[in-house]
Amino acid sequence: MLRHVSNFEKSDAYRARIHDLIPGGAHTYSKGDDQFPARAPAAIDYGKGSHVWDIDGNEYLDCSMGLTSVSLGHAYEPVLRRAAAEMEKGVNFQRPSRLELEFAERFLKLVPNHQMVKFGKNGSTVTTAAVKIARGKTGRKLVAFPGDHPFYSYDDWFIGKSPCNLGVPEEVQNLSVTFKSYDIESLRELFAKYPGQIACVITEPEKNFPIPPTYLKDAIELAHKDGALFIVDEMITGFKSALPGSMKKFGINPDMATWGKGMGNGFSVCALTGTREVMELGGIRRIGKEKLFLISTTHGAETHALAAGLAVLDEFEKHDVIGHNLAIGRKLISETKKAVSSANLDSYIEIVPCEWQPLFLFKNQKGEVDNGYRTLMLQEMIARGVLFQGVFSPCFSHEDKDVEYFTEAFKDSLTVYKKALAEGFDKFLLGEPTKPVFRKTL
Repeated sequence: MLRHVSNFEKSDAYRARIHDLIPGGAHTYSKGDDQFPARAPAAIDYGKGSHVWDIDGNEYLDCSMGLTSVSLGHAYEPVLRRAAAEMEKGVNFQRPSRLELEFAERFLKLVPNHQMVKFGKNGSTVTTAAVKIARGKTGRKLVAFPGDHPFYSYDDWFIGKSPCNLGVPEEVQNLSVTFKSYDIESLRELFAKYPGQIACVITEPEKNFPIPPTYLKDAIELAHKDGALFIVDEMITGFKSALPGSMKKFGINPDMATWGKGMGNGFSVCALTGTREVMELGGIRRIGKEKLFLISTTHGAETHALAAGLAVLDEFEKHDVIGHNLAIGRKLISETKKAVSSANLDSYIEIVPCEWQPLFLFKNQKGEVDNGYRTLMLQEMIARGVLFQGVFSPCFSHEDKDVEYFTEAFKDSLTVYKKALAEGFDKFLLGEPTKPVFRKTL
């Protein structure tokens, strides 16, 4: 039986106050009010497994699991126990914790052909560190990345090339160059335009749509031929597409890789891995050589976060977490596709069949992807107890009954969607459509 969520009294009070205290109302723009319908929870009280409860006491099936950072489940007991045990001993010391060696050895055993690692607390820290070490290694200035990927870092090298470049000097913006994702000819043209000038290429190894089968190997070969380094950003794909991530799945050997999100099951632990030849540049054993200041963070190796990471590794090695999550993704794709076809909405709703992260595209009467219709579908799913933003990120706590509940809510929401196609979404949507995170003006 579907839940019916309509009480947002405490959420409305929260919304009325939070923007006076926190710019953007949240600590990542992806969690902001402009990313959700007007009738949505403003804040979460707690989570357990695959469900969360908001400050009004409403229960939701969680679809994106902490912006994909929760790979096992909210408040997952083995991870909590391991982290709590270390917290009892203290979380930060004047010298490194013994866990730094243990976690480094365990994690590097999983990452093919990488011999060194640096830990951090967020993805931006490690992607920026990778860019810095590439510039230091090559002596070059330019950084190349796909201009149609949404996010790599909040630092200037990336944000300066986004629509949100206010505050980034033009000189810094010009040090980044872009190409079309998974298009080897576009990347080849970029190297031809800037021969001997590009320090590195950084890219996600895959998205939730098919990519050319030889692209990654061809791109690495092209970068190396020009003398550039190749960095794979596994922030999203790590602990989801495969273990540890897509670089093993595709059998590729980048110079560096960046990791986070799922590796800590919600705890703040990220990593930069790389070959010894590259990573040693950030060390202190090259006596007489110029020092590269790589990552230096007081909280980068807090014991409870590293312990959480170790517990996550235990669970992934003990259970077939990847297999479970992919099976959940496959079932969700199958069931929702059937629902769309039964409602004769195949021309208006597309489900991208990515098992590790199914993506839903919502279209208008002309068959064009339309944010108004997407926001309406988010509103209707939330009203039925599903916290949904157009993607589903399976975790180990998702069960078949969660897929069944999602499908039931999805089918029920389609009745409203169908009416909106006939009469316009604005007759059914309360408030304004959501807005892109990366936009030039508010």
